[in-house]
Amino acid sequence: MNPLLDFAGLPRFDAIQPADVQPAISQLLNEARTEVERLLKPDVPATWTDFAEPLQDNLERLSRAWGIVGHLHSVNDIPPWREAYNAMLPEVTTFYAGLGQNLALFKRYQALAASPEFSTLSPARQRILQNEIRDFRLSGAELPDSDKPRFQALQERLSQLAAKFSENLLDATNAFQLDVTNEAELDGLPTDVKTAAKATAEKASITGWRFSLQAPSYLPVMQYASHRPLRAQMYRAYAIRASEFSDCASKPEWNNAALIDEILKLRSEMAQMLGYQSYAEVSLVPKMADNVPQVLAFLRDLAQRAKPYGAADLAELTQFAQNELGFDAIEPWDIAYISEKLKQARYSFSDDEVKQYFPEPKVLGGLFSVIERLFSVQITPDTAPVWHPSVRFFRITKDNQLIGQFYLDLYAREEKRGGAWMDEALTRRRIKSGIQTPVAYLNCNFPASVGDKPATFTHDDVITLFHETGHGLHHMLTQIEDLAVSGIHGVEWDAVELPSQFMENFCWEWSVLQDMTAHVDTGAPLPRALYDKMLAAKNFQSGLFTLRQLEFALFDLLIHSDPACSAPVLDTLAKVRQEVAVIQPPAWHRFPNSFSHIFAGGYAAGYYSYKWAEVLSADAFAAFEESGNPVDPVTGARFLKEILSVGGSRPAIESFRAFRGRDPQVDALLRHSGMIAEAA
Repeated sequence: MNPLLDFAGLPRFDAIQPADVQPAISQLLNEARTEVERLLKPDVPATWTDFAEPLQDNLERLSRAWGIVGHLHSVNDIPPWREAYNAMLPEVTTFYAGLGQNLALFKRYQALAASPEFSTLSPARQRILQNEIRDFRLSGAELPDSDKPRFQALQERLSQLAAKFSENLLDATNAFQLDVTNEAELDGLPTDVKTAAKATAEKASITGWRFSLQAPSYLPVMQYASHRPLRAQMYRAYAIRASEFSDCASKPEWNNAALIDEILKLRSEMAQMLGYQSYAEVSLVPKMADNVPQVLAFLRDLAQRAKPYGAADLAELTQFAQNELGFDAIEPWDIAYISEKLKQARYSFSDDEVKQYFPEPKVLGGLFSVIERLFSVQITPDTAPVWHPSVRFFRITKDNQLIGQFYLDLYAREEKRGGAWMDEALTRRRIKSGIQTPVAYLNCNFPASVGDKPATFTHDDVITLFHETGHGLHHMLTQIEDLAVSGIHGVEWDAVELPSQFMENFCWEWSVLQDMTAHVDTGAPLPRALYDKMLAAKNFQSGLFTLRQLEFALFDLLIHSDPACSAPVLDTLAKVRQEVAVIQPPAWHRFPNSFSHIFAGGYAAGYYSYKWAEVLSADAFAAFEESGNPVDPVTGARFLKEILSVGGSRPAIESFRAFRGRDPQVDALLRHSGMIAEAA
């Protein structure tokens, strides 16, 4: 049996091969087409049991198998998997595009929504039907038949462009290697970073140290390396990835600029075919935010509040660099280095010092303890086939009942795409045999262990892990039994970051950190004095960080709000920077070419969601602060009941109001960011 067609349990990662993709996905596509044809026959009534449920069940098989293929394309992007994924991508995209445009299906859903049965359905199922009707409209179901082939072709082409964008970026990132033979040029680098670079060089049979643009190699160089030319070289290589420049190992065939232009034009064309002015308007239809002007006003209000803090941060950096480090002028490749030096001088600690207190076993133990205390669940190691030896598997139980499982893929690899993300393997739903328990993938790109010591994580790494786990909890702790609104399904995109950003707050709580720290050499817990310094430094340069996020969000929204796509993206970016930024990168910086979130991910005209959801998450965590216990189980039970359990079964604003008893307020975010004073 083709292992991709085995739906009896967990994915068979020990057996699935690239050669399995085409026959399995082709078979599932044929089965799905046959089922759609059957459900559209006149003798099949437009009821939940006869129509909506069987369609959902059939499509779940295809979605599950294709999800496995997509996952392996992300975590094991070797040529055979890339070829297998790309070979089937057009056909899968065409199928889903055709499904979304199927007027007969659309009418069936409309008939069910208008029938007497609708009032007898659960609120969750009523919401599913409302979402389906909305999504059919956004997929072009109401377009004239003459326009549907073009709309479908646009969808297919956009999925190809997104995949190509991601592949170009990965190839350009992996192509660059910087070999250093003079150890003096590595002055300032932490020992573990040098050890890893040495090991990489030895693996390649070269003398010295080898560095790459992968985060565990790149970021420490920018933060700690005293040798300015080394930082400058690495910065340029990172800044011009997948661009027209080829002086740092990138190749012309990996240039994403033309892809960006085409993506924007095709998205705009799709929007206008649907009767909207711009793609940004389309993007906001299923979100919490009402319209583009509202989001622009939200972002610009935050920018106005943050800019004085950002300007003060930069002035402080400049003065310190001149007075203490002897810099005549600050270059962009100096920012991270000077920031680290200033932080050390002001707070008398470094990120590397803190890192020694976060060995992986303690961090995971601390994370699991928080979850267990908050939500009255238990997390234990489990076994399952995996795609790499370093991947682990865990189960979540409550009252000895299995409620979810997850894979944990923590470490960076050349064949794995960058960043961190959560994805679903299985979604909770009711099936004939009972409840299908949810399964999640939690993916990060942390540095692996070197030698016999466990891997150690920076505090930022720990925050990232808590963030992705928050998404995972949203997926796994749901109690909804209908797939389309279970877990993260059906949740407005600008609210989906609420649980993830909420979990980040625990990384700053002393009671939590005590349980999740132990010095990698001595085993000593994080000293209170060092924690106090970390806390004092928490909002160090928060003005600069906030402005950077707002720059990305405004850029994203504006390029997707231009119906004609007439303004070059770099010009738009320059105008945004003039408006909100206090640091201006070099003219040759090609940030858009690596902005995967909006060109290869799901954040197009939606990057603002991070800040939007940050308001929600900060306000939600404030409820725990008000209780006097950051891991208060009573407040945790309410958060579980009103936010995590309900998934997308009701509007996110209703879930938030049910938890907080009111609409969200921005005050908590500003307070957490150090932009308004703590209440006395």
